Amino acid sequence: MSNIKEVKLGSQGLVVPAIGLGCMGMTTGFGGDIYGKADEKEAIATIHRSLELGGKFLDTADIYGPFLNETLIAKAIDGNREKYIIATKFGFEIDDNGQANWAAINGSKSYVKKAVERSLKNLGTDYIDLYYLHRLDTNTPIEETVEAMGELVKEGKVKYIGLSEVSSETIRKAHQVHPLTAVQSEYSLFERQIEELGILDTLKDLGISLIAYSPVGRGFLNGEIQKPQDFRENDFRKFIPKFQGEQFYKNVELVNEIKKVAAEKNITSAQLAIAWVVAKGHTPIPGTKRVKYVEENIAAAGISLTQEDLNQLEKIIPLGTDNGARYDAASMKGVNL
Repeated sequence: MSNIKEVKLGSQGLVVPAIGLGCMGMTTGFGGDIYGKADEKEAIATIHRSLELGGKFLDTADIYGPFLNETLIAKAIDGNREKYIIATKFGFEIDDNGQANWAAINGSKSYVKKAVERSLKNLGTDYIDLYYLHRLDTNTPIEETVEAMGELVKEGKVKYIGLSEVSSETIRKAHQVHPLTAVQSEYSLFERQIEELGILDTLKDLGISLIAYSPVGRGFLNGEIQKPQDFRENDFRKFIPKFQGEQFYKNVELVNEIKKVAAEKNITSAQLAIAWVVAKGHTPIPGTKRVKYVEENIAAAGISLTQEDLNQLEKIIPLGTDNGARYDAASMKGVNL
């Protein structure tokens, strides 16, 4: 096992590796295919290699697939459940036939109970280490949702709870009902809206950790995408304002500056982007479905950046830089509520 450093999440006792593994792209359906075709054998090998290197913190959600991602993880961890820390999410409404209703987020007490039983079954386990509400249900008071999640902790079905893509106000209300261990949001050199909105300050005040998804800017910070044609035909990034028109070329220029800094350090720009999140005191969960990249990502945990390094990177993309929206207009309405 590698000696990847570990960090405390929140103040309830959860300890995880400094870098987690985002599993979304390992299956087809929502999450899969958007970053290229998924291969089950390679995905399972990636999870196993991650564990060998000390990367035992896996992140999934019931909506990825739906259900396919959780069942893939069940296969990968079979016989070794206790060696892994598993985080999954619920909230996007999925019916009994596995059909997702993208317009509906359900945080009602009855749906919380239903969703957790389904995830436990799909994951082939009797407990979930970290259970998140994926998006806020604006029709259900957050206190009701979190109370139901807290009951799952009492029942032993869930060890710790968290929220995803929520505002400071929601975090404070929720934390009073049951302590939150983590909040998951998009955060990278390319996406610092939660910092601008004061959400990071709120987390710090309350002793809640940030789990940063897309720390490599949805793969854009690896520097391989240099022109719009580099996106494959069905790549969902083509439909994100950040990667369209004039904005695309502006962002490529910024990435190329980051690449220069990485080259000086003899590391990849993706590793630099991950190391930046770790240096800021947060836990990134870069997604990959390939052994090669999980090795590179975990190696980033061992990269130390000085304050000077951070200043240099943040001078390239200062806080408040408009890099373009990270989702289309409809999806943006569901974040930071």
